Amino acid sequence: MVVYQVYPRSFADSGGDGLGDLAGITARLDHLAWLGVDALWLSPINPSPMADGGYDVADYRGVDPSFGTVEDVERLACEATDRGIDLLLDIVPCHTSIEHPWFRERPELYVWSPVDGPPNNWRANFGGPAWTEDRHGRGWYLHSFYPEQPDLDWRNPEVARELAAVLSFWRGKGVAGFRLDALQQLLKDPELRDDPPATRPRLLAGETDYETLEHVHSSDQPGVEEPLRALRRGAGADAFLVGEIGLPCDRHGPYLGPLDASFCFELFFSAWEAEALAAGIRAGLATGKPAWVLSNHDFPRLADRIGRENVAAAALLLLALPGPVFLFQGDELALGNGPGRPAGAAEAPPYDRAGRDPFRHPMPWTEKPPHHGFTTGAPWLDVVVPPSGSAERQREDPGSPAAHTRELIALRRGLVGPVEELSARDGVLSFRRGAVGVAVNTAERPREQPWTGSVLHRTSSRSDDLLNPGSGTFVQVV
Repeated sequence: MVVYQVYPRSFADSGGDGLGDLAGITARLDHLAWLGVDALWLSPINPSPMADGGYDVADYRGVDPSFGTVEDVERLACEATDRGIDLLLDIVPCHTSIEHPWFRERPELYVWSPVDGPPNNWRANFGGPAWTEDRHGRGWYLHSFYPEQPDLDWRNPEVARELAAVLSFWRGKGVAGFRLDALQQLLKDPELRDDPPATRPRLLAGETDYETLEHVHSSDQPGVEEPLRALRRGAGADAFLVGEIGLPCDRHGPYLGPLDASFCFELFFSAWEAEALAAGIRAGLATGKPAWVLSNHDFPRLADRIGRENVAAAALLLLALPGPVFLFQGDELALGNGPGRPAGAAEAPPYDRAGRDPFRHPMPWTEKPPHHGFTTGAPWLDVVVPPSGSAERQREDPGSPAAHTRELIALRRGLVGPVEELSARDGVLSFRRGAVGVAVNTAERPREQPWTGSVLHRTSSRSDDLLNPGSGTFVQVV
């Protein structure tokens, strides 16, 4: 299964207001059909004040007017289905917006401090205290992320019933499945005990005070399978459910029973080095239900993270792995980062306060300036065109990154069996899927091809016996 992630604000604008929308996505479905993807995942489209790019939901059953209407979702689902593409929605079950009617009218659905003030030392994922005083004087509420995102209390059975009904509602509109956000935050310690100081080294540069604690009480609590069973019941047995679980893969086990897959971020964050990539693959495979991803809307573009010269080999590696694979819009074009928020623009919606706008620039559909087919108006972010050109140009060029991605997706359908003979030697990552050998050279010099047989696909023009730096191959092994 190959899933194409769309960040709706940046995909295609049908109305000329500079913001992508659902009608624009529908109008560009033929690009996804040309690539050969199986499903389309939309980042959040619900009504939202946009304190966190739509991950602060004000109405689970509505559509933000900037994107369209519920009827537009139904139309998109129908048009996608006609092209053999399933529609997946992003569901945020951990928290709502502070503007959701539930927060005003049903405070019992949220987590509140039992004392007048923060009851513990918990920190929010984006930094700062995880407790904020309610502006209406009702006490202090918990927020695992921004203060505008109060946490739902999943120990209250009403929350499970409400969210299950939300999934059932969208299934009735033609939606085939869901990406479930931040599942590690569903349950918290009922005693609200302090988190102990962190003892492990930091994993990423630029981390906040969130990383000063070990989150043994504020997240990842026992009993999480029951809330997920409720979501499964709401979605139906035939729905596709993939979980975003902000934990190492070896801690995904308790979440996986009701899910079809969980994202493997060990591979996502691996250095572009054979040993590190092999370790990331092993970590994902060990879960038994990995979903593979190398890029998304929250982190720098793949071309900027690993170097544009390695993007083709990364696509080959990703699309060779078993299980669901997720591509972020523009990855097929080798799209890079942009400048982000325009100079002088206020740090307010639709711009992202966490600085992620450079990774969310609009798709370049055509070669025609100034906005390359994204909009007839002024785009919310500049349209960046990669060196290989727009989507239109790349579809016409058999040597382009998009054509390469399309060919790999087609070849992927012939791959069978598990990953076997996984190896990392002399900078070359290799493994076998059935009778097909996969090899990627992460070294700075050419390396010998580890497989003997006929080449099914290569990302460079070097001879069958050698792999260029940053290149990869599929080989029919003899």
